[in-house]
Amino acid sequence: MQFDLWVNQFKSFPMKIIAQKYKDGSLTMLDVPAPAIKAGGVLVRNTFSVISAGTEMMKVSESKMSLLGKARARPDQVRKVMQTLSQQGPLATYQKVMNRLDTYTPLGYSIAGVVEEVGEGVDGMSAGQRVACAGNQYALHAELNWVPVNLCVSIPDNVSDEQAAFTTVGSISMQGFRQSELRLGETAVVIGLGLLGQVLVRILNAAGVHVYGVDMDPDRCRLAEEGGATACATVNGANFDAMVDAMWQSTNGAGADCVFLTAAGKSNQPVELAAELARDRARIVDVGKCSVDLPWDAYAAKELEFRFSRSYGPGRYDPFYEEGGVDYPIGYVRWTEKRNMSSFMSLLSQGAIDLKPLIDGVHDFDEAVSVYERMNAGDLSGVGILFRYPSQVAIKKAVVPAPARAATGRGENPVRLGVIGCGNYANTMLLPHLKARAGIKFVEVSTTTPLSGMNAQSKFGFETVSTDSSRIFENPDVDAVLVLTPHSSHADLVCDALRAGKAVFVEKPLAINAQQLQSIARTVAETGNDRIMVGFNRRFSPILSDLKNLFGSTSEVGVLQYRVNAGRLDASSWHADRFNQGGRFVGEGCHFVDTASWWFGADPVSVVAAAASDDPDNLVATVSYENGAQATISYVTSGDPRYPKERMEAFGHGAAAKMDNFSSGEVWRKGRVKKVRALSANKGQKEQMNAFVDSLQTGGQMPIKFLSLLNTTAVTIAAEMSIARGRVVSVAEVLSA
Repeated sequence: MQFDLWVNQFKSFPMKIIAQKYKDGSLTMLDVPAPAIKAGGVLVRNTFSVISAGTEMMKVSESKMSLLGKARARPDQVRKVMQTLSQQGPLATYQKVMNRLDTYTPLGYSIAGVVEEVGEGVDGMSAGQRVACAGNQYALHAELNWVPVNLCVSIPDNVSDEQAAFTTVGSISMQGFRQSELRLGETAVVIGLGLLGQVLVRILNAAGVHVYGVDMDPDRCRLAEEGGATACATVNGANFDAMVDAMWQSTNGAGADCVFLTAAGKSNQPVELAAELARDRARIVDVGKCSVDLPWDAYAAKELEFRFSRSYGPGRYDPFYEEGGVDYPIGYVRWTEKRNMSSFMSLLSQGAIDLKPLIDGVHDFDEAVSVYERMNAGDLSGVGILFRYPSQVAIKKAVVPAPARAATGRGENPVRLGVIGCGNYANTMLLPHLKARAGIKFVEVSTTTPLSGMNAQSKFGFETVSTDSSRIFENPDVDAVLVLTPHSSHADLVCDALRAGKAVFVEKPLAINAQQLQSIARTVAETGNDRIMVGFNRRFSPILSDLKNLFGSTSEVGVLQYRVNAGRLDASSWHADRFNQGGRFVGEGCHFVDTASWWFGADPVSVVAAAASDDPDNLVATVSYENGAQATISYVTSGDPRYPKERMEAFGHGAAAKMDNFSSGEVWRKGRVKKVRALSANKGQKEQMNAFVDSLQTGGQMPIKFLSLLNTTAVTIAAEMSIARGRVVSVAEVLSA
């Protein structure tokens, strides 16, 4: 579908959002569904949002670079790409990278608005309440946002929405101030007088700190002096020496107690200048994003202490705090990011700081694309630029009616799909295979965030996009539901689909605990609907199929070893949330249990597992099968992440087989070896999706019998129980607990 036709098709959606495509830097105002209301947060109608001339315009500028330029600008992302390349091969890596580049992403992180709807479990907030919100995933330049409760604070009656919209920026500056540990009467220098620097100057002044400032722009220096700075000067300007002399005189020749780096760029000059202006044993606090190459002689001579200030404060990047709503006890963590936001709001309410002079322009949100373009071209400048939003935005989950259905494949009635959730894995590893196949109709996609659904629609041609998954279950035009959401939601969505009479494909795992697994078993028994497929794709891998055929009979007693170099997860990854999403062996280990079950042609009956003392996900599990076979799965998180991820070895029937990371394999029998190789690492996703669709089109059995799905999932849950209890745990124990 052509992009302009796609955009025009959704003019009736109830809200607007500004989005950017990182591939070419293009910015677009999209009409999208309202975000879904979820527990633990509130739905907020924006009144004003702040454009960060530093953070956001850096992102806009990076997106317009060549691929090489993007790589140089984001070496952290290059390292992730190289890790994926070593473990998954060039094809999968290319698909993932291009999908991310060709996907619209939102902008913004600091807003003020009005609560329209309150999610379950949220106390102290009500509809109609004015709030300021933070978060580059939540407080977006959009007419409506869902925001977790720990990223929202109330706006006092005497604070305007315009000034309250700066609260996120204010909390970043506030955290920098807290890292400095400055006291009343001490002296600070702020290097970089953009928006963060300007706000920080005002916070320091309110705290009774003598402030000096340095910037390249004389207008910003004057603005900082108006905000309370004692003196400011441009670097290498005519007044620079005078400003430095004044600072030395005011400190009796000692120098600044703290120097803040709020500048951005690749120059190391701010770091070097900080050492010159700081007193002996002073602190340097990095709040911005500049080059940090500490000159050893200068820093060692004064024993300078260098500190980083992480965004809004403690809680940032912690999913338990930000998304789970779990607060830190004030006796242990005095200033969390929400408390920093509240503290900044108090300063506004008390009149201790005034941000009106920082507001250089207020633009209607409809003009967002042109505003960004003018800023990027240098035609629009200033430290504080705001978007103003319409006073009313209708909140409705309604979407445009689907056009008349036309046959698209085998026969007149193709398989009609509804998809719930559409992340990077779905976009690269699953849905493209369905798009390339005849006999598929993409009817509806439902995602929590509006842009995810719109990205999926643009790529795969879904007729309808929404943020309300219940629509899919109620839609008579949907034959099968694909559940591609985070792990904790799988079981409930599977049960809803089965009760609605739909066939269902759910990405692994089927469930994350015994209670969820039992609820699925009961639902199947009650409805008689067992049309379930779980994304256990390894058994469909061509190279494993070839090896099994060469191996011969695998039904007799055998031994299988599967080593998985899983690697450690970033703490911010939702996969690392054991409490809400289950352990990693439950989430991914099911792949390898299923592969062994398929290889042996038998169901597992029990498991014994043990984990390393430092990481419960770093484990070894031995699974016993009904035919006496044994499978040992080593799920390793402590290895080199660049080492190939998977190796399987199987023994029995006088033969041995080995598979290395789905790229090569060999079978040994009677001293002779037969080798197989793959052009690319193929883990069987395409073959898996084809098998699922074939079963729907023919009305035949699901590719994996339901009992096998239950038993495989039960083994992964039993492994967690075995680690905790120190004994063998049976499958029956999980299913009957």
